Amino acid sequence: MVTRAEAAAATRDALVRAASELLDEGGPDAVTLRAVGARAGVSRGAPYGHFEDKAHLLTRLAIDAWNAVTDEVEQLRGEPAERLERALLTLIEVGRRSPHRYALMFATPADDPAAAVAASRLENQFLAMVADVVGEPDARRYGALLMASAHGIAGLELSGHLAREKWGVDGDQLVRTLVDGIVPGTSGPRPACDTLDG
Repeated sequence: MVTRAEAAAATRDALVRAASELLDEGGPDAVTLRAVGARAGVSRGAPYGHFEDKAHLLTRLAIDAWNAVTDEVEQLRGEPAERLERALLTLIEVGRRSPHRYALMFATPADDPAAAVAASRLENQFLAMVADVVGEPDARRYGALLMASAHGIAGLELSGHLAREKWGVDGDQLVRTLVDGIVPGTSGPRPACDTLDG
């Protein structure tokens, strides 16, 4: 027999899934509590029992997105520079696959406590990877440079302003160039890593 708590959790999960689908299909404007409830197949009032308002629901989606990226990054293995490159590409790949979700991650106010915790999980993991490459004293400086650059690459790709035909390079190659540029004592580019999955 399903308990009340289990039923509530299942409803909340269904609402979050529905909101996630609506976000991917139409962006934040498509995510209304009414539309989410209809998509999830619950009563009209159910979403209001789980989320204060639309902003609260969108923050939940952003937190889930940050946590999903962090979970993926934590699974990366390999040499330090290779792991760092793949971590950056993992974040950029969210922008490629789910541009509305990616934009929401960075649109959610950094001072929202729950969102800040979720973003900090990724930032701390990322800074540890940077430290493995450049050392602890320089990790924050290079980490900020790499994160800002990755965000810029994702944004340029999304807007169509990073056309390979124009620049002769793509986002993956730019990430490799960035990481190669901070690896101490290197005299040339590293061999290409096969894929994000490799």
